Amino acid sequence: MKIEVLGMGCAKCNKLEENVRQAVKELGLKAEIDHVRDLAEIAKRGVMITPGLVIDGKPVSAGNVLSIEKVKELLQARQ
Repeated sequence: MKIEVLGMGCAKCNKLEENVRQAVKELGLKAEIDHVRDLAEIAKRGVMITPGLVIDGKPVSAGNVLSIEKVKELLQARQ
């Protein structure tokens, strides 16, 4: 599973990354987690509002800091 957190590195983007990492850990998943900070790359993924979350190439959230529980729900739905 490949997970991308999209955002320039603001507090909200960093919090989303932290929540994603914790959710992956709690679920015991093997996942590659990247934080994409380049605006052009973020736009290529179809996200115009950060923070954004992409799982296996599919944007699943934009403009929200998802809770650990919500991230876990999204990850479990993608398995």
